[in-house]
Amino acid sequence: MNNRPLIFITNDDGIHAPGIKYLAGIASQFGDVIVGAPDTPQSGKSSALTVNAPLEVNTHPSVDGIQYYSITGTPVDCVKVAMHAILDRKPDILLSGINHGSNAAVNNIYSGTMGATMEGCLLGIPSIGFSLLDHSMKADFQPLGQFVSDIISRVLASGLPQDICLNVNFPAGCTPEGVKVVRAARGHWSEEYADYATPHGKPFYWLTGTFINEEPDNSDTDEYWLARNYGTIVPIRPDQTAGDKINDIKAIID
Repeated sequence: MNNRPLIFITNDDGIHAPGIKYLAGIASQFGDVIVGAPDTPQSGKSSALTVNAPLEVNTHPSVDGIQYYSITGTPVDCVKVAMHAILDRKPDILLSGINHGSNAAVNNIYSGTMGATMEGCLLGIPSIGFSLLDHSMKADFQPLGQFVSDIISRVLASGLPQDICLNVNFPAGCTPEGVKVVRAARGHWSEEYADYATPHGKPFYWLTGTFINEEPDNSDTDEYWLARNYGTIVPIRPDQTAGDKINDIKAIID
């Protein structure tokens, strides 16, 4: 009987992204790894589901004992389809990433990487999303190896609190100074779209924008420490109910 942990890995950058291959290689030292990722990039899909089209699973060649599957859907689709049609039991841990680009601060809301992570959490699986603040497909993940390995090892050994998953981000272009457990910084995006026009004069818009950190000097936030070359871990609760505000809303509505 195989007693090794079962590790499921997905992402939002797609099955061919270097980040997921690097993460799978690290995870393989801890258990049996199965990768199920979107067949095309799905960044910004958050917790989107495919509801009006069929989903297909395609098998890819195994590499170093790691099984790879691509799924014609979103990151959350990948988690759901894997549980239904690929995995023979609930995984001991779910990993998402390593994402090419930041999922710190408000980006967590839009992130397909974190959508998959939260889906795993909703299913009762200890789940971690990993991101590197580098959008390049040639990003260097090597400096993160020991940190990623340590986080996986600790969560496999101790689990996570019920209904909590982790959003882990790393600075680019350096070996992190360490890792801080913090909260997400408050911020927003400004000038979110650039305006263009077709040769026929029809306007169109391209997502762009600049992230504005509303609390750059607060040392209990992810953006503060990422700017100082530390990795950050933010505990995330998928249940967005504002329980502490129920009485306030009753006072308005009742």
